[in-house]
Amino acid sequence: MHSLALLYLACILAGFALIKVPTSAVISAGIASFFHILGGIAIIVFSLALLYLGVKALIGK
Repeated sequence: MHSLALLYLACILAGFALIKVPTSAVISAGIASFFHILGGIAIIVFSLALLYLGVKALIGK
């Protein structure tokens, strides 16, 4: 279970990295907003999964 928690933490960091993707002439504004939305969803989903693992460990099951 410890490695699963580290994987979720890595996914949260990847979500922050998607939000911070720099926009250039190659990446249009539409693609940049897609990265912001996808990064936000990844952060929320994997944060909730990490919280679930924490609560499950506190309860003992």
